[in-house]
Amino acid sequence: MATTTAAQRRAQARIEYDAFIRSCPTNQLLDRISDKWVSLVVSALAQTDGASMRYSDLGRKLAGISPKMLTQTLRSLERDGILVRTVTPSVPVRVDYELTPLGTSLAGLLSAVKDWAELHIEEVNEARERYDDGDASSEGPRGSAGSGRSSSAS
Repeated sequence: MATTTAAQRRAQARIEYDAFIRSCPTNQLLDRISDKWVSLVVSALAQTDGASMRYSDLGRKLAGISPKMLTQTLRSLERDGILVRTVTPSVPVRVDYELTPLGTSLAGLLSAVKDWAELHIEEVNEARERYDDGDASSEGPRGSAGSGRSSSAS
């Protein structure tokens, strides 16, 4: 029987991951990082250029997030090794958050998605309006056989 090294076992395990399977750890990680609040927290921390942010600063930056949701999001990111939480004993206690190297590697991707959303929201809104008005093309997956692309000239 052939002996495998730890590096070979890790490489084989990476090959066996399949994010399309619900029980796969990568599927669960994708579920976590695709959360809106995770994306915005990581993007906000990435804008600090390596500096930390206080809990209250994050709460102000992320309009609409409840304190409970912010706390849950920060805890899950800390658990996953995406950010580090530093508590400074003072009155009141100071709590700072900053990205880890793992979090920094994720930040570029999530910030790019956020930037894409900001850049293309008008196009998406126009497409939604056309769709809701019933002007969506009958070609493609919902209609008859076609190229799969809309030929609508609106």
